[in-house]
Formats: sequence, C-alpha cells, structure tokens
Amino acid sequence: MKTVSKGLSADERTELFDILKSRFKNNTKRHKGVDWDRVQARLEANSEKLWSLKEMEITGGEPDVVGEDSQTGEIIFFDCSAESPKSRRSLCYDQEAMEARKENKPVNSALGMAYEMCIEVLTEEQYRHLQTLGKFDTKTSSWLQTPAAIRKLGGSIFADYRYGQVFVYHNGASSYYAVRGFRSCLKF
Repeated sequence: MKTVSKGLSADERTELFDILKSRFKNNTKRHKGVDWDRVQARLEANSEKLWSLKEMEITGGEPDVVGEDSQTGEIIFFDCSAESPKSRRSLCYDQEAMEARKENKPVNSALGMAYEMCIEVLTEEQYRHLQTLGKFDTKTSSWLQTPAAIRKLGGSIFADYRYGQVFVYHNGASSYYAVRGFRSCLKF
C-alpha cells in the first residue's frame, strides 16, 4: 500500500497561507476577535494540520476560521464553500453502509473520506453555527455526525438550508446523491 506524504513543500505552504489569509480578511464576520497572526502561528506549528487544510481546499471546501475554542484556545476551521464541497459528494455515510450496498457502491463514504483527510464531519450543532455565518447548502445538503442510536437502526442525518431555515433530515446511511456531500471541522 502506498503511503501518502502529509507534508507540504515550501511553495505549497506559501500558496495555502495566501489563500487562507485572503479568505480570512474577506470574511471577517465569520471570526470576530480572532487575529490572523495568531492563526498563522498555529498553522506554522502544525504541519500535519496544514496538510488537512490543503485537502479541504483541494476538495472544494474553502476552509475558513469560524472561531476559537474558549476552553482550549484551538483555532476552528469549517468548510465555508457556498454548497457542499463538490469533490466530497455522492458518498454514503460510513464504511458499514458502503459494505451493505449490494450494487452501485459509491467510491467512498463521508466518514471514510474524513478519516483519510484527518478531519471531522460537522455535528448538527456545528452546522447550525455555520449557518449563522452565511447561507450555505441552499442547493445541496451535507451529511452530519449521526447519533449512535440512529446509526444502529441503519439511518443517518443530513442537513441543508431552505426557506430561510436549517432543516435536519434522516435517510438510510447507505444512500448517496450527487447533491449530498459533507462539511468538515478542523481544530488546532
């Protein structure tokens, strides 16, 4: 099995910092009270997290700072693309759901891809917070971390934003659609 290098070259780091800094400065309402220099210092000290941010960017997530954890001081990034990240759609919920499909299996699952990228799928609470920062998923939907009791019964939850409101729904975990992906969270 081929191992993936989780480091970035100097040029890739510079390019990623430029993208993140520009997005940070253009969307100040998402992270009131958070200082870019502090964010950059945390980024520079966490090369593996940088790799994850780059993966979030490559797959269309447009990661941006959405706050700082008051308990730990960690910087919090969410996917802030207008719609569910394009390269993270058409995925069932998890590996178990993928294996349960007899035919037409998707290429991956939301939890499987998140694991590979070293990120976490948003919780319902995080998704609702994201929606206070703008309008996201007005044409798409995103899988959310699903409570164990729902998953045990074969289901999973997802959400979107319609009619000025966040809607959280349920679906079979093995289902997948071209307009449903997942959004992620990365803290460091």
